[in-house]
Amino acid sequence: MAWDEKFEELLRDYLPFLDEDEPLEAQTDLRDSGLDSLGAVELLGSLENAYDVRFVDEALSLETFATPAVLWETVTRLQSAHR
Repeated sequence: MAWDEKFEELLRDYLPFLDEDEPLEAQTDLRDSGLDSLGAVELLGSLENAYDVRFVDEALSLETFATPAVLWETVTRLQSAHR
């Protein structure tokens, strides 16, 4: 699964335990990489602004913020629904 550069840059801002030179893999555990609940809320706002989407109730779950792959799939699905 390939996401764009903007997504990776945004996401890395909220992953303090992921080294700069460490690759962000589709199955990277975001919580283990340092994404906490406050970070998830801030990331949500950043993603909404960057991609002009709104995270609806069913997308507001721990599962959505589990891995980059799940989060990117959610963003692209919300973009499709928004058009």
